[in-house]
Amino acid sequence: MTVQLPSQIVVDRFLPTARSMLASALSERGFAQRDIADRLGVSQAAVSGYLAGERGEEERFAEHPRMQATVERIADGFESGRMDDYEALAELLELVREFEDRGPICAVHEEEMPALEGMGCDLCVRGRDRAVQAERDVLSNVRRAVRTFANAPAVAAHVPNVGTNVAMALPEATDETDVAAVPGRIHAMRGGINVPSNPEFGASQHVATTLLAAAAADPSIRGAVNLATSDDLLAAAPEDAVAFDADYEDRRDRLEARFADGVPRVVYHEGAFGIEPITYVLGETAVEAVETATDLIARANREA
Repeated sequence: MTVQLPSQIVVDRFLPTARSMLASALSERGFAQRDIADRLGVSQAAVSGYLAGERGEEERFAEHPRMQATVERIADGFESGRMDDYEALAELLELVREFEDRGPICAVHEEEMPALEGMGCDLCVRGRDRAVQAERDVLSNVRRAVRTFANAPAVAAHVPNVGTNVAMALPEATDETDVAAVPGRIHAMRGGINVPSNPEFGASQHVATTLLAAAAADPSIRGAVNLATSDDLLAAAPEDAVAFDADYEDRRDRLEARFADGVPRVVYHEGAFGIEPITYVLGETAVEAVETATDLIARANREA
């Protein structure tokens, strides 16, 4: 018997299977072999081999519904542009963790090391750090929301001079360090949208303050985006949109009091001396908040 780490199973059996399945899925979506090779980090000859079926797949992985769903989700994400390489890697790593926890990787590992048989693979199960997973999920959601916002039509005119931010809070968030947003904010530039960097925790102050006040009143509200307040935007806003005083002092406390009877999806102020008028759109996630905001912008543009 040889000592074999589960990582060897991942490299020797899981990774070739994932690459083969992704190569086929991307080819079906019209990707050229050169583009598939770039995506998978392999040579074009390797892609040709995958598509010709010359590189065997591990059936226990290839036939697993979770593996098939993950491959399809990544391929659809690459095709639509809604998933980047970072998110694809996150999807595959999550699948590896699941397969290592009494899953197919565990089964293959037991075959390679019979001494593990009947042990339930407890030697390899590390237990998920749910706090870390929650942070990853929030950052991933904000990234998707930012891409949606940046690619939406005609949003640049509704970005405030101080910039827009897209934010999402962790469950049971208490302060700004529990809220992920874009450092430096998102700005309109030459009619388009400039996103300076990837989201980080603690990168927002004003959007985070509004979001934390909303979450304190309704924990299901964890996403927010800010826009420039305008007559057109307010005309398109839902009837339950709530106005509040623009002053920064005690803003969170004042907002929590306003939200005591429920949290609307749109809250706004009309500015003050040195304070630009801002509208905040809320949602259960950053993606939902941005989708609501872009719908609001579309209505405002139609009615303008």
